Amino acid sequence: MTAVNKVAIAGSGVAGLAAAIQLAKAGVEVDVFDSRAELSALGSGITLQGNALRVFGALGAWHDIREAGLAFEGLALRAPGPGAPVVAQLPDVKTGGPDFPSAMGMPRAELTRILLAHATAAGARVHFGAEVTGIDDSDAAAVEVFVGGESVGLYDLLVGADGLNSTVRGLIGIETVPQPTGMGIWRTFVSRPDDVVRTELYYGGPVYIAGYTPTGDDTMYAFLVEKAQDRFGVSAEDATQIMLDESRAYDGPWNHIRADLVAGAAANYTWFTQHLVEGSWNRGRVVIIGDAAHSCPPTIAQGAAQGLEDAFVLTELLVANDAVDQGLWDEFHARRVPRASAVVAASVQLGQWQIDGNRDADAGGLIFSVAQQMAQPA
Repeated sequence: MTAVNKVAIAGSGVAGLAAAIQLAKAGVEVDVFDSRAELSALGSGITLQGNALRVFGALGAWHDIREAGLAFEGLALRAPGPGAPVVAQLPDVKTGGPDFPSAMGMPRAELTRILLAHATAAGARVHFGAEVTGIDDSDAAAVEVFVGGESVGLYDLLVGADGLNSTVRGLIGIETVPQPTGMGIWRTFVSRPDDVVRTELYYGGPVYIAGYTPTGDDTMYAFLVEKAQDRFGVSAEDATQIMLDESRAYDGPWNHIRADLVAGAAANYTWFTQHLVEGSWNRGRVVIIGDAAHSCPPTIAQGAAQGLEDAFVLTELLVANDAVDQGLWDEFHARRVPRASAVVAASVQLGQWQIDGNRDADAGGLIFSVAQQMAQPA
């Protein structure tokens, strides 16, 4: 017997869909509500560390995800300037254990498409153009969910997996919201030259970090991390030109990336944010997970992995217990809050060292320390 029979999930990102898959597989009735009109095909790529891949294995989605992306081992650091010499090659910790690669890259849209297919195959109902706009949690045994102002029924639990600007977070009175870290990132999705077989980062030059990650046999995404600026109103042509200009100090595969930008590859811009809801992530029968509960700069590529772990731990407890009670929430928070907190703190610290120009900081030691923590199952 599970602790829940009927669950509503707000948001169809990786955390929400992972929760939907596991609950539906256990025989729970699941409704996923998403404000978007349809599944987005936009976005560039995503880097997934081994602990994220371990969750995909538990979901039963690993085979499809492995086929849609490109797995790799290790990380290379290059210097800016002519020839882009490799100055260090760092091994990755297998945070997912020996059965999974250290990391992989894949198109974001493909990841969401695969998880959506697995959720619907398991029996979850996914509703697009349906934003959760209100709740009534006056009944301790259920929560009434409102979509577009209309009641859609009573549920044993509402999971708010609706992202950085979570509506559900506000509905339950949590005032913590994402804050800018002082960094912004340009991203583009381009073709992959044969010599790009892993993530490579360039430190120094006109931006904090320049890098790229392979996402498939023929694709990769590239990025430039700069001081946060008001770039949000620039035209598509100006966005491309900014990325071209800021990348000219970087040689090697960046020459290929610039050629694709000139040929029409789109550039997009966002700011890095950080936040962590301290203490409890639930209020009664409503709980937030993923980016709704925590966010961090992608300096150690753990954002998606932490959201997936939130979903996996939550659903494991819901399936293993008989009731949604304080004991369940205490175990959930004990397993998730310290781990997510460590990732947020380390990710923000790595970015701040870049902003401060701290050349004595032990970035490698911090990254390795967090990786060792993540190698232990959540």
